[in-house]
Amino acid sequence: MEIIREKIDDLNAVLKVKIVKADYSDNVEKVLRDYRRKANIKGFRPGMVPIGLIRKMYGIAVKIDEINKSVSENIRKYLADEKLEILGDPLPRADDQQTVNFETQDDFTFSFELGLAPAVELGISKKNNVSEYSIAVNDKMKNDYASNYARRFGQFMKEEISEDKDIIKGQITAIDNEGNVKAEGIRVEESTLAIDIIRDEEIKKAFTGRKVSDIIDFDLRKAFPNENEVAGLLKMKKEDISNAEGMFRFTISEITRFHPAEINQELFNRIYGEGIVNSEEEFMKKIEDEISASLKNESGHKLMQDIRKLTIEKTEMALPEDFLKRWLLKVNEKTTSEEIEKEFDSFRQDLKWQLIRNKVAKDNDVKITKEELQKEAEKITRYQFQQYGLFYANDEQISNYAKETLKREDDAKRIADKILEEKIIEKLKDHVTIEEKNVTVEEFNKLFE
Repeated sequence: MEIIREKIDDLNAVLKVKIVKADYSDNVEKVLRDYRRKANIKGFRPGMVPIGLIRKMYGIAVKIDEINKSVSENIRKYLADEKLEILGDPLPRADDQQTVNFETQDDFTFSFELGLAPAVELGISKKNNVSEYSIAVNDKMKNDYASNYARRFGQFMKEEISEDKDIIKGQITAIDNEGNVKAEGIRVEESTLAIDIIRDEEIKKAFTGRKVSDIIDFDLRKAFPNENEVAGLLKMKKEDISNAEGMFRFTISEITRFHPAEINQELFNRIYGEGIVNSEEEFMKKIEDEISASLKNESGHKLMQDIRKLTIEKTEMALPEDFLKRWLLKVNEKTTSEEIEKEFDSFRQDLKWQLIRNKVAKDNDVKITKEELQKEAEKITRYQFQQYGLFYANDEQISNYAKETLKREDDAKRIADKILEEKIIEKLKDHVTIEEKNVTVEEFNKLFE
C-alpha cells in the first residue's frame, strides 16, 4: 500500500491511499473460508458449502470490508509514524471516489482530507494579572449553615392546632352549593394538604387555627389553580380531574409540623459522630472550617475559569475551520449546517483549550498516577457521603467505594480529566501573576452576574 501526502496549506492536507489486490486478498480469502466453515445453507452439510457459492454470496461485501479495514489501519499507522497531529478524523473526498466499482476493480486510490493541528505558543506572561479571591466568612453564613443542619436533622411532629406551614391529613369530599355531600361526587378518605401552598389567602386563613375533626368547606380551584396540585390532592391522574371543581369539604384527621433539631450534643453526635464535637462553640468553629473549605473550592474554581479564559484569549492559533465544520456535519448526522455555524464559536474555544492543554501536558511531562486517581476518587466519595449526612464513614468504606467508582470507565475518565485540568492550571499559574483579593461573599457572587 502506498500513501502520499499532498500539502494544501499549513492546516490542510490530502492523503492519497493506493491499495492493490495483494494488500487485502489474503484477508478476504481468510474471512470467506471462515464463512464457509460456519455457513448453514439448505442442501449442504455444515462446512461443505462450495467456496464458489460463498464467494458469490459474500465476496463483494467482504472485499469492501477488508479494504476499509486495511485503509483505516494504514492511515493510523502513517499518522503515527509521521507524527502528524490531526483534528477530528480523515474525511473521504467524495468527488475523487465516485467512480469506484468494487465488483470490477481490484486496485483503488482513495483520497482523504486532513485537518492539521496548529503549532501552539502560549500567549500569556507575567504581565497578565489574574485575581485569586479570599472570601470572608461572616456570622450570618455560620448561623444559616447551622440552621441548615438543624433542618436537615429535624422531624415532623403531631400538633393540636394548625399553623400556616403545617401539613394536614384528612378526608376530602365534593359538596354542592347547599353544603350537601354529592352522592356520586369525588371522595378521598385520606388526602394530604400543605397549607402554605394554598393560593387564596382567605382559604389559607380558614385552614389555620384548626384542630383535629374540624371541617373546612372551600372552593377547590380557587385554592389550587395548579392542576398537578389538584390531581395530587385528589389522588387522581391529571387527565381525569376535568370535573373536579366547585366546593369541597375537608375533615381534618391529623396535623403535623416540621420542627428543626435543637442545637445540642445529640445533634453534634448525629452529624459528626460520638464525641467529635462537644460544645456549641466547637460546633460553630467546625461550621466555619466547613464554610471556609467550601469557599476556597469556589474561589479555586473561579481562578481556574479565569486562567483558562485568559489563556484562550491570549493564545492565538489558526484552525482549519472549513474542514472542522464539514467534519462536525459528518459525525453529527442529525445536525444542520446552520446549527454547526451557531455553535461553532463554542466548539472553537473548547478545541483551542484542548490544544493548549495537550501542549502544556506534553511540555511538562504531566502524568496521572493510580495513587492520584484513588485519592481524588476518595475525595469525591467523602464529599458525596457528607451530602447525604454520612459524616463519619470510615476510611476503609471510603476507599472501597472509591475503588468501585474507578472500575466504571466513564467515572474513571471523568476523574482523570479533573486531575489533568487541575495540573494544567497549576502549570499555567507559573506563567501569570496571581493577585489575592479579599472580598465578601456578596462581592464574589456578583462576579458571576
